[in-house]
Amino acid sequence: METIILLAALSGALILGWRLPGWRLQRVLKQEIDPAWQAILARNIPIYRNLSLALQDQLHKRVQQFLYQKKFVGCAGLEITDEMRVTIAGQACLLLLNRPSKVYPSLHAVLVYPTAFLVPRKQVDAAGVVTEERQDLLGESWGDGRVILSWDHVQRGAGDWTDGQNVVLHEFAHQLDSESGSNNGAPYLGSSDNYREWSAVLSRNFADLRSDAIYGQPSVMDHYGATNPAEFFAVATETFFEKPWQMSERHPDLFGELFKYYRVDPRAWLPQPILEPWVAPGVGQWH
Repeated sequence: METIILLAALSGALILGWRLPGWRLQRVLKQEIDPAWQAILARNIPIYRNLSLALQDQLHKRVQQFLYQKKFVGCAGLEITDEMRVTIAGQACLLLLNRPSKVYPSLHAVLVYPTAFLVPRKQVDAAGVVTEERQDLLGESWGDGRVILSWDHVQRGAGDWTDGQNVVLHEFAHQLDSESGSNNGAPYLGSSDNYREWSAVLSRNFADLRSDAIYGQPSVMDHYGATNPAEFFAVATETFFEKPWQMSERHPDLFGELFKYYRVDPRAWLPQPILEPWVAPGVGQWH
């Protein structure tokens, strides 16, 4: 009898342990967002006040989940504050609005440096000689569940929501890209028909951007997107959220594919600009 009672207790404990993380998350999500966090979103994300109340509420819940589940680590002596955590989470979670996706399920930690950071890189020349060099980066998305960001560039990206340069949107687009199993510019889209249309449109626009980069022609997208399909998707995401009017005018088919994927129209959050002659953008430094 005692053995049966002990087994029942152990079984109940296992079931409770299995359910406990989900139960705790639900408790978090049932709470109203901390007013101090909401003030940070309003202060540091220029488009926040232009979101509908429904989208603001969605963003609050996703930010709460992000901050509950993800670990933030300060690097090079940086002390992590709520200002940093909420600002980063708020921008990252803009990519999840209206989408039935989990909140970056493969992501475990966000590492934050005070400024651009150095990483080792191996270069192989035509003769097969390998050399090692160190490269300055503003952000990087890793396949082991980490995103690395430069805080001062997070602030710059959040401060100007019209230049198409946003390191958080860029690196978290890479996180979405990898949810399909590989980082190749094609995130999880659900059906083969969706992939066919996505591939046709993004391949065509990627080729156009490569041509612009080769010949030094101005483009609504940063020429860094011509590096490879994964970088193209990340740069296109930055442009979609920060320069939606220009993208819809110059690349309507690409805008349409991203609209279907992200399920929001950022034109509703930003005034329509007067289209002027472009100045060729510089090359970005994130990966």
